[in-house]
Amino acid sequence: MGVTALVSAVLASRVATREAWFTIWMGEAVLAFAIGCWALIRKAKTVRVFLKGPGRVFALSLLPAMFAAVVLTTVLFRYGIYSLLPGLWLMLYGVAVVAGGTNSVRLVPGMGICFMVLGVIALALGGEWANFSMGMGFGVLHIVFGSVIARRYGG
Repeated sequence: MGVTALVSAVLASRVATREAWFTIWMGEAVLAFAIGCWALIRKAKTVRVFLKGPGRVFALSLLPAMFAAVVLTTVLFRYGIYSLLPGLWLMLYGVAVVAGGTNSVRLVPGMGICFMVLGVIALALGGEWANFSMGMGFGVLHIVFGSVIARRYGG
């Protein structure tokens, strides 16, 4: 997910319209969701295991914040308020990761807190820093934390 987010940050920085920027990041969100689902199912080995126990708790903990992100994104998009989206996405993704990672290794909620802090920074910096903020969060944070988690905990 981190690599595709970095590619999206570069692509989004080269487009001329807000709508094209939004389209690139929505495509990235769909791609990241697919990659995340694939990775979770792969780690769980079978769908039955995923739908029970820790996988179920993780998914149900993640969903409320992700639902809030979808609703708020729709509203902000409708009113053409793009500058708040990067901070909102980073903060709510962080909330989702903290909630979902409560029963995981300590590093996962820590990653969520880093996303939340970066979201606050993104809101303070404004829309001019949108692609940098998104690249740092969804790109660099995923790569760094993912590498550490994979090395220490096997994925």
